[in-house]
Parts: sequence; structure tokens; C-alpha cells
Amino acid sequence: MLTLDLKPNSKNFSSHPSKHFLLCPRLFLFCLYFSLCVLQLASGAFAADAGNLYNTIFDVRAGNKYFDRQCSRCHGIDARGDDEIGAPDLTGRLRRANTTAGIFDILRNGVPGTAMLALNPDVPDSLAWQVVAYIESLSSDPANIDLPGSVSRGKELYNENTDCAECHMIAGLGGRTGPDLSTVGERLHPKQISSALISPDEEVAPRWWTMSITDQDGNFYQGHRMSEDSFSLRIMDVKEELYSFPKNTLKEWNIDKASTMPSYQGKFTASELEDIIAFLFSLRGGRKL
Repeated sequence: MLTLDLKPNSKNFSSHPSKHFLLCPRLFLFCLYFSLCVLQLASGAFAADAGNLYNTIFDVRAGNKYFDRQCSRCHGIDARGDDEIGAPDLTGRLRRANTTAGIFDILRNGVPGTAMLALNPDVPDSLAWQVVAYIESLSSDPANIDLPGSVSRGKELYNENTDCAECHMIAGLGGRTGPDLSTVGERLHPKQISSALISPDEEVAPRWWTMSITDQDGNFYQGHRMSEDSFSLRIMDVKEELYSFPKNTLKEWNIDKASTMPSYQGKFTASELEDIIAFLFSLRGGRKL
């Protein structure tokens, strides 16, 4: 008959497997570390399959704090992007991601060939998902916004009683000397649209500043500031003609940061403005690649 020696000085630890770890602290620490890694990977994969599990108001705030520290350097504190460096606006349609998991993948892996780098590997998946939650919170859900205006009346007013189409494009129709309005409802809240109509000078993106240029031969040019760096600048005039200039060939150049768009304050009744705002806010599309 087989018997086991259970005396304190016995070398048989089969009935007390935990003693193996006590005798081998390195093995215990390795197993603990491996288990934590598996749990971390599993939680990230599970969240990707089930949707973002970190989507409470507290998660959004945590994601906002991280965004302000690390992402706002390029995308801006308001996440509206920066045309100068190619950082996209994150408050509307996302060009490179159409799902929650897609946003997470971009955060984790970056975008090859662009300035968008992957998050530091030390950033836990939970925080990455919180940043996803914050980014998704930036887009206005029209279902949660009740507007008093009529979309159909606003469309009629826009097409027949304004000259907006001379500068703005919608679905490929219109001018290019103002921002494209095809998806303006995704980029701006109704209050921002109202402000743009009534007080257009309040917030003008650098892309729409007006530059006045005189070259060394005395020729004068004026147009919207398309781009500028340390050595050159580019403008588009009212005829939508593009001009590029090396700065060392110019005599002077000046920037006017006021909007070229007129105010519609007093040109429409309050009810008509509400209709135009409702129409513009209806201009949106799905979040797609």
C-alpha cells in the first residue's frame, strides 16, 4: 500500500502546491504578470466585440482629460482639427473609422504615412476606450435635439433668398470660396450655426482668413489663405484661382482675420433664421471611411 510522508520536514509538497510558488518567487511573479497580461488582452478584445464598455460620463471625462494632455497638441483643445498640419476635425464625420472598434484600432495602431501615431503601449486599454468614448461624445446626435424650424422651408430660403451657394458647396454644387456645407450638421451644433449666420466674425478658421499680397514687381493679389509655412504661402481668389508664392519674392503680405461672409442679422425674421438653421443642421451623413 502506498503511503505519503506528511511530516513537516517532508519533501513531498503535492498536497500543498502553493508551496512551490513560495519556494520559487520568480515563478510566482512570472505567473502573476502573465495572468494580468491575459486579462488585459481579454478585456480589450471583449470590449471590441461587445462595443465600448467604458462609456459612462465618468469615462468620457477621463478620456477628455487624456485628450487635452496628449491629443489636443494637433487636434486642438476643441478637437476641431488643424488644417495647417493635416490633423482632422474629430467633431463630425470620421474619415478613417466608421465603428467604435475602428476608432480604438486607430488609437492603438496609428495611421501609417501620417502624423497620427499610436498611443504609448503603456497606456491601458481601459484608458484608450475612454478616449474613444470622449471622441464619440463630440458628435451631436440629431435625435436628441429638437429644433423649432422647418427643414423644407429652410432649404427653400437657402436656395431662393440667399447667395450662399456662390461661396458654399452642398453635395458638389456651389462655390469653393467658403466652407463646404455638405455635412455641416455633423461639424456644428445648431447654436454654432446660428452664431455663424448672425456673427460670422466671432470664429474664423485660419483657412478662411484673407491675405493681401504685393510682390516685388508691385503686382497685387488677394484671396483666402489656403496654406502658409516659413518659406511660402498659397491663396485662392474670388474667381477660385490658386496662387503660390515663395516668400522671398514678395514685398509684403497682410492678413485680415475677419470673415468675408456677411451677417444675416436683420435680413431674415427670427422664424426664417430658425428654418435655415434647421436645414443646415439636417445636412449630415453617416460616420464612414
